[in-house]
Amino acid sequence: MNRKDLLIEADELMEKTGNENLRIFDASIVEDIYEMGHIPGSVYFDHTRFSDPNSPYEVTISPEVLLTEQIGNAGISNDTEVVLYAPGMLPYAIRAWWVLWYAGHRNVRVLNGGLDAWKNAGGQVETEKCNYPPTTFKANFTPGMFTNKDEVLAALKDENAIVVNVMPLLSFEGKHITGSVCVSSMELMDGMDALKSDEQLASRLHETAQKARIITYCGGGIAATVNAAAHLITGHANVTVYDGSLYEWLTEGLPAEGTGKWEIWKQ
Repeated sequence: MNRKDLLIEADELMEKTGNENLRIFDASIVEDIYEMGHIPGSVYFDHTRFSDPNSPYEVTISPEVLLTEQIGNAGISNDTEVVLYAPGMLPYAIRAWWVLWYAGHRNVRVLNGGLDAWKNAGGQVETEKCNYPPTTFKANFTPGMFTNKDEVLAALKDENAIVVNVMPLLSFEGKHITGSVCVSSMELMDGMDALKSDEQLASRLHETAQKARIITYCGGGIAATVNAAAHLITGHANVTVYDGSLYEWLTEGLPAEGTGKWEIWKQ
């Protein structure tokens, strides 16, 4: 995988406007942000539609059959090109990318720089809500993109694996999985809208990339996808996201340590 498999720049997206096969989604955490102004024709990507309705934890991945159905209902077929963005919150857009890539959609990218990059490129915004007509999506899942608490426990005992907390150091010190290390996703982004260059990513991820297997986690499975995706585009394929993250880990009473104040940046 390379950078262009994950990211699209605003000028390239501008050239694609008017393409009937294009589907643009605002993956903001709340719809109010989408309603304040979005790329014309774009649709709100409601994360709850793609999450397990029976899970006690927020935004955990939906069962395969339901996820497949919801992707189609959102207007995404195997042939459509998908672009995702989330104003001021790149992790939510990358989470959406991670979900679709996991389901087997390979023509999906995140707008690097988000809505601000779109505006700076001369793009307009609108407030009218939009929807795409439902279609059919045939999934081809990559199960290794998500992992569970049992695999995390096993990885903590494996010298060839590493478990990475991606929250800021202050949150990590507040509470983290015992034996995990901290590489904040904030260090991989320019602000909260763009991903740093491949060279900068590789430099920051050099230490964790030495391990054969990498598991990333955060508070609720959102920010963890930033580090995981960054590892993929810098050449490390064996990376997975612990979807339950700290919400599940602490609820289950699994080994954790810290001062207790970790919800400073819980996603």
